[in-house]
Amino acid sequence: MGRAATHDSGSSNLERWLSCMRRGDFDAAWEISDVSLRERAGVPCWHLPRHRQTVWNGAPVDGQRVLVRCYHGLGDTVQFVRYMPMLRERAKEVLVWVQPSLMPLLFGQPGIDALLPLHDGVPAVDLDVDVEIMELAHVFRSNAETLPCAIPYLDAEPATLPEHDGLAVGIVWKAGNWNSSRSLPPEELDALLGVDGVTFFSLQRDETHPDLVALDGVDDPVSTARLMRAMDLVISVDTFPAHLAGALGVRTWTLLPLACDWRWMDARDDTPWYPTMRLFRQQREGDWRGVLARVVRALGELRDERR
Repeated sequence: MGRAATHDSGSSNLERWLSCMRRGDFDAAWEISDVSLRERAGVPCWHLPRHRQTVWNGAPVDGQRVLVRCYHGLGDTVQFVRYMPMLRERAKEVLVWVQPSLMPLLFGQPGIDALLPLHDGVPAVDLDVDVEIMELAHVFRSNAETLPCAIPYLDAEPATLPEHDGLAVGIVWKAGNWNSSRSLPPEELDALLGVDGVTFFSLQRDETHPDLVALDGVDDPVSTARLMRAMDLVISVDTFPAHLAGALGVRTWTLLPLACDWRWMDARDDTPWYPTMRLFRQQREGDWRGVLARVVRALGELRDERR
């Protein structure tokens, strides 16, 4: 069950589903999803873009050969790959059709029998049950208390950072182009970068900043994971690196726009998905300065605590 979970049941079901997830009422959300499953039975969706396709048809996974399709973003895959050990306990075999860039990171992960590189065709494998990776929360009918949150569930050997003073803090300020409201204008970083006793490193892919220490390897998930494991803190907008840091069990501060994604729920500064993550939310639409003012205070407190 993912972003497009109820796309074919109309906007009313989708809005109800989102409302339930935002207030943390997962059980009510799954009841809506059950209705959606029944309504779309036999209705093809393979003509839709992948991120809008609903794959699982409600079939049981017990004793089956299950193909897990990773049709959303890299962060979505990292967030929901935590379900693989649970799935493998019930399934006969678990095959994960995953974004190629994530394969080295996921190789050898518990619960995965085989990794297949995602491509534009159809996987040439025998299978009994199809499921999109974000639908696994529905398969297991997870709620905020029962979702798998043993951290870390991904691992990487810490890299050696360049010589630095004070806290080592990695920064990601730009999210994907599909949702610009998640990105932080780089000039807004000036307030944060004035905190003493901290060395700020860029974990931003395809972007540079004159006041951040540049690092090699941020284009590669495994190298990025190794860099994060060496840091005291990762500060990121809502994008793939935030999920990666959370899955690694790194202290993570995630900066959220006012109208944020359902997975972060409403009015919380923590998240059951990542126990080492703290959320900093906009109080007014577009007000990143207010967010960063709170981050600056918290960063000063962390620095003083470490001293």
